[in-house]
Amino acid sequence: MVTHAATLDVPRHIVELLARLLAAHRRRLGTPRGSRALGPFRQAVLVLRWFRERGCVHCLARDAGVPQATGYRYLHEGIEVLADQAPDLHDVLKKCQESNMTHLILDGTLIACDRVAGVRDNGNDLWFSQKHKAFGGNGQFLAAPDGTPLWVSEVEPGSTPDITAARIHALPALYKAAAEGLPTLADKGYIGAGIGIHVPVRRPKGQSEQALQADTRTTNTLIRGLRALDERTAAELKERWRAPKRVTLSPSWIGDTARAALVLNSHWK
Repeated sequence: MVTHAATLDVPRHIVELLARLLAAHRRRLGTPRGSRALGPFRQAVLVLRWFRERGCVHCLARDAGVPQATGYRYLHEGIEVLADQAPDLHDVLKKCQESNMTHLILDGTLIACDRVAGVRDNGNDLWFSQKHKAFGGNGQFLAAPDGTPLWVSEVEPGSTPDITAARIHALPALYKAAAEGLPTLADKGYIGAGIGIHVPVRRPKGQSEQALQADTRTTNTLIRGLRALDERTAAELKERWRAPKRVTLSPSWIGDTARAALVLNSHWK
């Protein structure tokens, strides 16, 4: 066996933030000082290595000098502590209105996971996305006009269409925000979402875009142009914090992992 030194490429203030959250969590639980194999700081490093490197928990636990089961327990605890800090949708919308944002951007992303059990009424796999041809969970997210991630929803099985997931987790609050002057832009997957959710008009089947009226084509171009920065939102979360690219834990952890990555991303400077 060969040992080597390594550097965690995460700003130190993020490690210290998570360490403080973990220490506060231990105090709430009444954990005696010194009774854990790892202190809050070393546990924070283990958790952030998993988010940043998407490494196997067995290897992370070995490097930290704890059993694999303890490594999983520490990781789950870290994810929960971070996910609890994720902003509520209504709070996000309120802050956006107070900062006079012109609009928000709604989109969905598939957070891949290992194949899991679950069958729909029609016999198809519940967690399989026909759109992406992969297993995973459908997460909805909101972004600011500049593409900054603001909010991530609970995750629905991958077979759930974007419009259905949005109706469950986002649209009721977005309707109220739109009525108060904060509209939302979305792609064609949200056609029929309702008033205040602006989507491009679909061209007639079998015809080119030129079949649409000039005003409609202009509107489509404007919506697509304003939404262009949205393409970086999910990529920023998945590339900076690689764990949401593919969650190898139980699918029940997909949503918490995405929200935890959002919290970490909001503190990256």
